[in-house]
Amino acid sequence: MSDASLTSAATDALPTWNLTDLYPSPSSPELAADLDRADRMGKAFQSAHSGKLAAASGKALAAAIAEYEAIEEILGRVMSYAQLLFAGDSTDAVIGKFYQSMGERVTAISAQLIFFTLELNRLEDAALEAKLADPALARYRPWLANLRVFRPHQLEDTLERLLHEKDVTDRAWSRLFDETIAGLRVNVNGEELTVSAALNRLSDTDRSVREAAGHAIGKVFQANSKLFALITNTLAKDKEIIDSWRKYPKPVSYRNRSNMVEDEVVDALVTAVSQDFPRLSHRYYALKAKWLGLEKLQHWDRNAPLPGDDDSLIPWAEAERRVLAAYGAFSPELAEVGSKFFKNAWIDAGPNPGKSGGAFAHPTVPSAHPYLLLNYHGKTRDVMTLAHELGHGVHQVLAAKQGYLMSGTPLTLAETASVFGEMLTFRALLDGETDPARKRIMLASKVEDMINTVVRQIAFFQFEKRLHDERRNGELMAEQIGEIWMDVQRNSLGPAFEFTPEYNVFWAYVPHFIHSPFYVYAYAFGDCLVNALYGVFQSGHPGFQAKYLEMLKAGGTKRHKEMLAPFGLDASDPAFWRKGLDVISGFIDELEATAS
Repeated sequence: MSDASLTSAATDALPTWNLTDLYPSPSSPELAADLDRADRMGKAFQSAHSGKLAAASGKALAAAIAEYEAIEEILGRVMSYAQLLFAGDSTDAVIGKFYQSMGERVTAISAQLIFFTLELNRLEDAALEAKLADPALARYRPWLANLRVFRPHQLEDTLERLLHEKDVTDRAWSRLFDETIAGLRVNVNGEELTVSAALNRLSDTDRSVREAAGHAIGKVFQANSKLFALITNTLAKDKEIIDSWRKYPKPVSYRNRSNMVEDEVVDALVTAVSQDFPRLSHRYYALKAKWLGLEKLQHWDRNAPLPGDDDSLIPWAEAERRVLAAYGAFSPELAEVGSKFFKNAWIDAGPNPGKSGGAFAHPTVPSAHPYLLLNYHGKTRDVMTLAHELGHGVHQVLAAKQGYLMSGTPLTLAETASVFGEMLTFRALLDGETDPARKRIMLASKVEDMINTVVRQIAFFQFEKRLHDERRNGELMAEQIGEIWMDVQRNSLGPAFEFTPEYNVFWAYVPHFIHSPFYVYAYAFGDCLVNALYGVFQSGHPGFQAKYLEMLKAGGTKRHKEMLAPFGLDASDPAFWRKGLDVISGFIDELEATAS
């Protein structure tokens, strides 16, 4: 398949999203009117409330928060539209200019609102608690509690405004990364491919194709490694400066606060997974090398299909049917919400030139609806990606009733619905398969996905941790970053692998390192959490489906302890992570038994 013309019927008539539910066009009067309205509202809001929150009653403070939320939602709609346009084609200069212009305009308007959260955090606990006796304000208690997590790290107002306005230039570095990745072309056996399409070749059944793609991607990344290293160094240094001013104890601390999860819980997760590298990835990849008839695996063999796995191409309509059927078997309500994404133009699935790689679900704003971006190539893994992103989308729809300020969930919980959706789809496909050989292949594929979600993401976390720690001693050359990458990869993937030199630049394409430092552990958190949660479901826990839907509908109003309590689970218990990892190890036990 070429990037420009995908020959299989599996990728025919892929859906394209319709962003007019947000705005008719970048030049539309509706968008301009919203910006002007938000600007007027922001000025009036600042004039009415700045310096007056301490004296406000609980009812008056609740009204002010509702007004603040309305302004933020307008700005959120504008930026969602700009971000989605840019994700659709990051190489279009006109779209790039629009994206940057909207970021600058929104930043300028929202600067008028900065005083509000800063002033709220200056309220003494007792004074705020007295105001919270009013039921109107009590509704916002979860948002206020989350806001006050950052109270010890809050700076003086003028510094906060400076950092807020400077964020425009910080985003420019992320934009440079996105435009660079989207614009790169990789020559694989004489065919010019985007990075996304070239990476897809690493799962080709033909090892010579995988090898050619692996060398070609490495060559292109190597040619651009100085630029990627500069972007990485600059953003890491910028983060260090801000973390220092805010007195965060370590580079990951801000992410943990944002995720509303304790440092110790994250440390326990990382330690548990790292200690299990030999029990999980090392053991599995030794099996895979044996199945492939190889003494050693190369990096282009990591996602290779297993012998006998033709991974026949799956048409989009069939992918839709399989995923919705799996969702519906668990909960008709879940499937009903999920079907809206297909009935309406809420999904963009074609792997088009200039489009962002990978996949995501963007919640936009509660007054609209989420959108899904995929790069669908018709493989089984793409169906699992659809199930994953649809889980995010359904979660975002169900949580929307909480409003703009409280619908979003911390990243650690945001991955719950997505990974659970994957598990539902996988179990449905596995249970429907009658061929033992095919079942083994499906089980192995699931293990690979789980290793990619748990082991690989914790390895990414370790890479980031070492990179940010070492950046504090000075700028890192691309070669030094590559050494950290290779060391972590060898440790996490195990002795079944030997790595060719070009693999030392494969850190360069991971967008999370650029856009959201330390995001990656949320995937492992979510996967282990879902493994434990699914175990509760399989045990016949009474009322599980209803409790699960209520958990999703809660959005960001609860933290992980409150979310998991109805299921008898506690993420602060070290044994919790062992339950999740035992599921993966158990699957590998089954595979070893069939291999002997």
